[in-house]
Amino acid sequence: MIKLDAHQHFWSYSPVEYEWIDASMAALQRDFLPHDLKPLLDQSGMDGSIAVQARQSLDETRWLLELAAQNNFVKGVVGWVDLCSPHVEEQLGEFADNEWLVGVRHVVQGEPDDRFMLRPEFQRGIARLAKFGLTYDLLLFPRHLPVAVELVREFPEQRFVLDHIAKPAIADGLAEPQRRSRFESWSRDMRELAKFANVSCKLSGMVTEARWGKWTQEDFLPYLDAVLEAFGPSRLMIGSDWPVCTVSAHYAQTMEIVFRFIEKLNAAEQDEILGGNCARVYGVAN
Repeated sequence: MIKLDAHQHFWSYSPVEYEWIDASMAALQRDFLPHDLKPLLDQSGMDGSIAVQARQSLDETRWLLELAAQNNFVKGVVGWVDLCSPHVEEQLGEFADNEWLVGVRHVVQGEPDDRFMLRPEFQRGIARLAKFGLTYDLLLFPRHLPVAVELVREFPEQRFVLDHIAKPAIADGLAEPQRRSRFESWSRDMRELAKFANVSCKLSGMVTEARWGKWTQEDFLPYLDAVLEAFGPSRLMIGSDWPVCTVSAHYAQTMEIVFRFIEKLNAAEQDEILGGNCARVYGVAN
């Protein structure tokens, strides 16, 4: 069974293009390209990866597709098109014959309107994706989960993938009642979203929501247990969120969190999480 990192990024760094990389993330203020990732994949026993957009532009999608064509370990690209544009079908049509485009994503977490996903023009764009056989990646904060439930309910035939387990505040811990309450709210909303069989979830982005460089394996266990219970092994996929993860952990450390967690599962279930589900959902050949 193929092993796939379901979520990583490439960029040629520019402070204008990547204004979200602030001083606290100075280690990310450089180029991260395929030749940087390949040795890390090899060291962790991964066969390939899915490259995910980091800029909201058609040029970003074109560039990532070029990288995928030049590097056979990049098995697919989750790019960007303007889903709110009246010309979204034309934009999708540009990439219709490109085998590397497997999905699209919009940075919903950055939108000032928490109900952005329910806008008619956005939903019109989502409705076009099935025609092109593309998934949609949900990049959210916990407060967006109820909105995501409303969106997914409207599109039962569309494949959705939730990124980064919706970014719960792992760094806060669960000792205080208020923080425990936030965890329980997130967990409840995750269960609601998981009721829809067309939604999968990436075990990714967790180290950057934990205490940077000071986390322990135990910090993640309540969240991993909750997600496993909600989605089951057949709808989870491992992802590094490299290079963003490096502000808090090395690539191998990041992947090891999931490797260790799934040791309790049987071999077939581990294979699904380590690549089988990713290959199936994104339509990547084994």
